[in-house]
This record gives sequence, C-alpha cells and structure tokens, in this order.
Amino acid sequence: MEYRLVKRKIDHIVYTVTNLDAAIDEFEKLSGVRPVFGGYHTTKGTKNALVNLGDNCYLEILTIDEGNTAIKPPRWMGVDFVKTPQITRWSLKSNQLHQDSKILQKYHSEMGVIQGGQRQTTVADTLTWEMILPLATPLVEPIPFMTDWQHSSVHPTHNLPPQCELIELSFTHLHPTIIQQIFSELSIDILVQQGEEATIQAKIKSPNGVFII
Repeated sequence: MEYRLVKRKIDHIVYTVTNLDAAIDEFEKLSGVRPVFGGYHTTKGTKNALVNLGDNCYLEILTIDEGNTAIKPPRWMGVDFVKTPQITRWSLKSNQLHQDSKILQKYHSEMGVIQGGQRQTTVADTLTWEMILPLATPLVEPIPFMTDWQHSSVHPTHNLPPQCELIELSFTHLHPTIIQQIFSELSIDILVQQGEEATIQAKIKSPNGVFII
C-alpha cells in the first residue's frame, strides 16, 4: 500500500540495475526522459545515472562499476545480488544523523554507521555529503538510510531538468509491523502490505504518462 511522509522528505530512490547503459535507454523509452550520467562512487565500486523527481528528490539508477577492481563484493545496496532492475533502497533527507542512526540500530545492529563522501559531477560541481550507510544485504531493504547535504554547495538535482514527478512509493514485506514500528520512530506515517518478500515500487509521472518501477 502507499504511504505518506510526515515531517520527513525523500532524498532519493535507488533503482539498481545490471547494465547502466541499457537501463538509461530503457528508462528513456518508458518515460521520455533520458537519465543523466552522475558519476562514480570510487570507495563503493558503483556508478550511477540520475533523474530529477521534483521537490529536491531524485531517482538514482545504480550499478556495479566493473572498472573499479579495488572494491570487492559484496558492495552496497544489493548491487551484487540484483538479477533484474528494481528499487533496492531509498533515502530520507536528514540533519539529525546521530539521532536517526540510533533508531536504525534498533532494527539492525550493523546499521547506523555515519560516513562522509564527495564526488565531482559531470559539470564540475562538487557534491559533499554525510550519510548513514546502507548495507550490502539484503537485496531489498525497506528501512531507509539517511543523507545530509547541508555542507554541499549543490544537491544532485541542481542541474537536472524537472521532467518527472514522484507520485508515491509502495512496499511489501513478510513482517510489515516490524517495518511500521521503525517508520513510526522515524516520523513516517506508513502502510506496508503483507508480502512473501520485501519490495519497493515507485509510481512516477513522466512526459509519456504514469508508470511504475
């Protein structure tokens, strides 16, 4: 079922794929909007392309950076386990990472690690962030990680045309009440549908109409 956020805003949604070029082409065919190559996460072994979803929120199309042999699997956000393109993670905006990390650790003892990062964009902007790191497993994690951009001069959506709009997200989980409890502590009002596995889906409005990934 759909949920709505209370007090908190979505920063980005992670759509994990096996081939970035193919995923960019497919998204353009589906939506009429061509994702923009974002760059490389050199310390995580991944690369991405981005789509502006409005309201300082974006879709991150993420895959393994095969040219980076220094980072060994398992890499973050389920990239080593995905077989078909799907949303595997999502992130909230946060300026209270230490408080949020304590809540996440209640759900999973390995969650809650805060780390900073930086990368150059293709137009020479410098993105600087702090985040609560998402884990490598499971493939799909409905509990969000958090991203803080307050020390960055720009946000990833800064130079992206606002051609798409996030309408809603939907979730399924084998134990939805567990997820709902953590969401409640994170000030998120949510309904999670019972399911055999964890899934996250996004309904997106585009120039070609509304679609779900």
